[in-house]
Amino acid sequence: MWTAIYMVEGAEAAKKLQEKLKAEGFLVKVKPFSKEGDNIVYKILVPEFEADDAQTVLIDLGLGY
Repeated sequence: MWTAIYMVEGAEAAKKLQEKLKAEGFLVKVKPFSKEGDNIVYKILVPEFEADDAQTVLIDLGLGY
């Protein structure tokens, strides 16, 4: 089961985040979530069993809360 751990606006930002998480050893999927005009919000997903660890990495990157 895949779990959304973050939402990001823009394909380029989503791809960069995906690459950072992959570099840390996570399996990552990016899926479009919503579109408002030209802006698309993407969900960053990881397997459920990796979600807590991936959240920790996001915090270390300054993206989590």
